[in-house]
Amino acid sequence: MPQDKDRIRLQHMLDHATEAMQMARDRAREDLDTDRRLNLSLVRLLEVVGEAATRVSEATRRAHPQIAWAEIAGLRNRLVHGYDDVDFDILWDIIQLDLPPLVATLTAILRQRESEQN
Repeated sequence: MPQDKDRIRLQHMLDHATEAMQMARDRAREDLDTDRRLNLSLVRLLEVVGEAATRVSEATRRAHPQIAWAEIAGLRNRLVHGYDDVDFDILWDIIQLDLPPLVATLTAILRQRESEQN
């Protein structure tokens, strides 16, 4: 059962990270200052990535040390608890620089898990 829950949580991480990247595509950092819907959407998507990461079992986290679990959870905490002081330069850099390799890693992990089940 925990394996199935982990698969679901990893999929949530992948889906929300991918959506954040898609929303930011063809946009500029300055858009976060002027487009409130984009701003709120990206923050929320990253919150979910972080929340899902905190719910992945310790065993799965240990099996995949290439994922920055603590940093992802820390980002979620910073966005939720420091909602009134989000640094949008950092948020933009995370979306542009950190999410693409995370998406690639999550995709590979989920494919591997699927092939192991078949």
